[in-house]
Formats: sequence, C-alpha cells, structure tokens
Amino acid sequence: MIKIFKNIFFITLLAASVSATAQTTSSSPYSQFGLGDLKGSLLPQTRGMGGISMGIRKPGVYDNINMANPASYSTLSLTTFEVGASMDLRSLSKAGTNGKSQFNSTLSHINFGIPVSRSSALSFGLVPYSDLGYQFKNTGKLDTNNVEYVYGGEGGVSKAYAGYGFKLGKNLSLGFNIGYLFGSLKENRSVDFRVPATINNKGGYDLAAFNSRTQYQHSVSGFSFDLGLQYEANVNDKTKLILGYAANTGNKINSRNDIVTTRYRRNANGDDTGVVDSTYYLKGRKSKINMPMTHTAGFAFERNNAWLFGADFSYSKWSDYSEGSVNAGLNDSYGIALGGQVTPDASSINNYWKLVDYRLGMKYDRTFINIGGNDIKQYAVTFGFGFPLPSNRTSFYRINLSTEVGRRGSEKNNLIRDNYVNINLGFTLNDKWFQKTYIE
Repeated sequence: MIKIFKNIFFITLLAASVSATAQTTSSSPYSQFGLGDLKGSLLPQTRGMGGISMGIRKPGVYDNINMANPASYSTLSLTTFEVGASMDLRSLSKAGTNGKSQFNSTLSHINFGIPVSRSSALSFGLVPYSDLGYQFKNTGKLDTNNVEYVYGGEGGVSKAYAGYGFKLGKNLSLGFNIGYLFGSLKENRSVDFRVPATINNKGGYDLAAFNSRTQYQHSVSGFSFDLGLQYEANVNDKTKLILGYAANTGNKINSRNDIVTTRYRRNANGDDTGVVDSTYYLKGRKSKINMPMTHTAGFAFERNNAWLFGADFSYSKWSDYSEGSVNAGLNDSYGIALGGQVTPDASSINNYWKLVDYRLGMKYDRTFINIGGNDIKQYAVTFGFGFPLPSNRTSFYRINLSTEVGRRGSEKNNLIRDNYVNINLGFTLNDKWFQKTYIE
C-alpha cells in the first residue's frame, strides 16, 4: 500500500512538471479579471477542510506549514518540508451550447519551515498567486462584414515569501510574511474577418479584409505583507479553542506593459498567412497596480490528535483595485469556509486506516467579478486524506491528498457556468535538521 502511494505521488509530480512548462494552468474565462484566478496560500492539508486556516496550528501529530496565518509558525517543533502538485479538470457551459472540457496540471508549492526556538520558527517558499488562461470568441458585424471577436490569455503570477512566527506569552502567537509577487500575463484581442484578403485593381490588398490583433504583455512585480495572530484557550485537558486573524495590508506593485497591434491576412483556405504590418507599438509603459486589503478571521476547536473543526470568514476590498489611474470596476469580495478533520486512532499499531487523517469541508465565495449586474458566485465541497508513511524516531513522512468539487457562475443571463474539480497532492517531511549532536 505504501509503495502504491509513493508511486502515485511521484508520477503525478513528474506529469505536473512537464505540464508546467506550457504555462497553461487555468482555462476559465473568469480568469481574465484582475490578476487572474486567485489560488490562495493553502496546502492540501487545509484545502481538504474547505480552506479553513485561521485557527489551524498543528492538526494532528505532524507539523504543517500554514502560510495563510504566519502566527502558526510558532508551533513548529521539527524542520518541515512541503512539496506538491495540482490538477484541474474543468467543464465550461453556456445556455444552448455544448460544454467544453479542459485539463491542466502544474507544480503547486515548495515550502520550508525551520524552528528557531521552542516557541518560534521561520518559513519560506514559493507558491502560485494567480493563474490566467482563457480562450473564447463572439460573432458580430463590422460595417456589412461578419466578424469574429477572439479573446485569449495565458500566464500567471507567483509568490516567493519568507515569514516568522513567535509566541508572546503562553497563549498568544504573532507572525508575519514578506512576499514578492512576480510573473507575466499575456492577452490577445483579435478582429477576424475569416475571409482571405483580396487584391484590388491597383495590385494591392483590399485593406478592409485585413484582420487585426492587439497583444498585451503585463509584467508584474512587487512586495506584499501579511500579518497574523492566534490565541489558544484550553476548554479542558484535551480540547482547545484557537482564534485566528490574518490580514494582507494592501500595497502597490509594479506593472510594465508592452502593447502591439498588427494586421494579418488569411489565404483562400482561411489559414493565417502571417503579419502584414504593425499599426501600433508601445514598449515598457510603467504603472502601479493598487492591490486590495484582505481580512480573514476564524476559529478551530481541536481535540489533541483526534479531531478538529472550524470556520473562516474573509473579506477583500477589491473595489480599490486599479491599474495606473484606471479602476478595474471589481466588487468587494467575501467568503465563508467550514471544515474539519478526524483521525480515528493516532496511536494505532495494527490498523493503518485508523492512522489516516480524514478531511471534509465546504466553501462559498462572492467573487470580485460582476458582469452586467450579475455577481459571480462560487460554491464548492472539499474532502481529503493524510496518509502516513513509514517513519523512524526522528523523521516523519506523509502524503496529503485533497479534492475540491465546485461551480462558479451560472448559465442564466447569457453567462458561463464553470464546473471544476481541483486535485492537490502534497508530500510532507518532518525531521530534526540543523541541530547539534552532543557526544559524551
């Protein structure tokens, strides 16, 4: 059984690394807004519980890295390494049309947590921040000609971070992350006549039949800052309540934009035969992107190495999001997450399945997207497992698997319904690194 789990993990990791080179990690038209689909600073352990994270410190016998609330770093007692991959299965449908299915996969995270003292620790790593990926078209008329308006985009933003968490007294923990966002977002807008360019009586091409394409490339970079706190209160000898809060302070990041508009033609078969000329070119226009403030608060009830359940509420002021002097017209967003975990018997010797962590959750989000007066909402249920692997006295290993089944948008009011299944797979290592060995 253990060999099967290891093989599944490494095959998935290899497949994801190959796919990641294509830079196509999202396939939803809703990713065209803002910086794309937001991924959230969550690992499979918390994704399987609906994404709850504010009150999560050490859910079970293993140390975990909870980036969403850096105050949780203070509970790390062993050096912790996390790496993983994600897969996305998606079906897009519109009223009166057939659904379209997509599959994407990529490496998802690599994280380290290192204890500094008995009540403090460092964490650093690399995680995805957002993904951009869409392709769709509309038909219309330009003068008397039938045309297709084609829209596409790809790319993403990553986040490198370093953080520190520490205990202040017996019950209170504080922490912070300093992150650096970087990435490239590419978008295309085309007006396509879908007919070949014709030669006029002067021997030149009929310009009315030329197609036009504008390409935008946005390179973004800048720092972000997260603050977090957690308060632990003992309900009895075995059960405790953990209250948590975290905030992203909101800040400005850099944007560098390259824009080029070209005209191209098609042959008699309708094939693109290449660019004829460029009608507009702008390189290196710099601006600032104003990022929103985000607040998340939550709690978790936990019985040591047995069970936990909790809830989070989040609010982000996306109405402040702007690129340069242009407000993007996004909504303030909010979300609710509920979830929990059960470990039947963490000390079981003869029954492996009693050692497994079983996770379940649900979530609701009113996203920052509003189209034609219609709020785009997202609903999902989640479940997951934590599979322990053979360990020794100082090293502990576990494979974490989570699945999110959800829906965003609807087919009403000529909108698109986005049904998806997100699968996240991670490997956790706990070990005693960077410790001195004493010989008597």
